[in-house]
Amino acid sequence: MASSTSSVLSIGLVMVLLTTFSLPAALAQLSVSYYASTCPSVFDTVRSATRSVINRDGRMGASILCLFFHDCFVSGCDGGILLSGGERNAPGNIAMVRGLIEHAISSRDSIVQLGGPSYAVPLGRRDTRTPNIAGARSDLPAFFHDLPRIINIFQGKGFSEREMVALSGAHSIGQARCSSFRDRIYSNTSNIDPAFAVSRQATCPRSGGDGNLAPLDPQSPGRFGNNYFQALMNRRGLLNSDQVLFNGGSTDSIVRTYANAASAFSTDFMNAMVKMGNLSPLTGTQGEIRTTCQRVN
Repeated sequence: MASSTSSVLSIGLVMVLLTTFSLPAALAQLSVSYYASTCPSVFDTVRSATRSVINRDGRMGASILCLFFHDCFVSGCDGGILLSGGERNAPGNIAMVRGLIEHAISSRDSIVQLGGPSYAVPLGRRDTRTPNIAGARSDLPAFFHDLPRIINIFQGKGFSEREMVALSGAHSIGQARCSSFRDRIYSNTSNIDPAFAVSRQATCPRSGGDGNLAPLDPQSPGRFGNNYFQALMNRRGLLNSDQVLFNGGSTDSIVRTYANAASAFSTDFMNAMVKMGNLSPLTGTQGEIRTTCQRVN
């Protein structure tokens, strides 16, 4: 885990608040007002912690958003990715687990902090006692997947192609490791802009430098928005799994829509994020409320 000590302190404060003021099982259901009477300051507390973390490390906003996706997409937002020795060690999660904070709220706050839209966040989820390691290995899309595989993965979780493309817009922020895009920038295929490939080769050699980073959105790294889709139309998607969204397939028209209409992207992204947060939540007496993020009670 690459979280800083100060990040962990912020996380601890949030987790203590949520653990101390949890509602009785009889009232368990996801609701924006879940903590309204027991912990009315929870949104302000998480927002403050999130801003502080991002101000200290600009990459943390994207890391928190990535954490939300990689947790929720496996077995719902159950904190399984946070457990030591569990989902976080799956190939798709290694080196990605940074910023262990109440990620449903902090993902939204990270997006807002980086220039994106705000939306209501339903709360009331409980934590799993049994992380889904097999699911973390099989359910997450990978940078080398083609479009049919990615569509199939998202459809398996109940997402339409449009929702899939909208969620992919999260790649308007964040960075990727050289090892995940090396093959693409040296492949000389027709779906990559030659000048873009050369610019990425400057910091990603044919061998070595696997951990060297490059922004997923070359036009406005660090700012959430629809420039990511414009980059795809210009064949400047960094990952193969990005560029396949605009490569003569069924999702081309959706990419065009979002590239030309930031408001359409924002609306669809917000709705898809709420839907993802509602995937198979643990409520009532299911699971537990962890007192320590990284281990069961």
